[in-house]
Amino acid sequence: MPVSNDIAGTAALSICESLLLALNDRKILPEHEIVGILRDAAAAHEFASDPEQAEMHAAVAALINGILAGGNSVRRR
Repeated sequence: MPVSNDIAGTAALSICESLLLALNDRKILPEHEIVGILRDAAAAHEFASDPEQAEMHAAVAALINGILAGGNSVRRR
């Protein structure tokens, strides 16, 4: 049974979020490094140069920026 892009993307996001939380919890990466990773990922999509995929890149950047704004991937104390 083929996996849709939405399901695969949601699974990937959940796995990455869990990995970032684990890296922070185990003091492997500090919070500012994790925030930097997320900002870099958002910027890669904000400045993507593929006009055919512009809408998708904008949506991905908005999602990542929303995660940053909400603090979902970093347990901020």
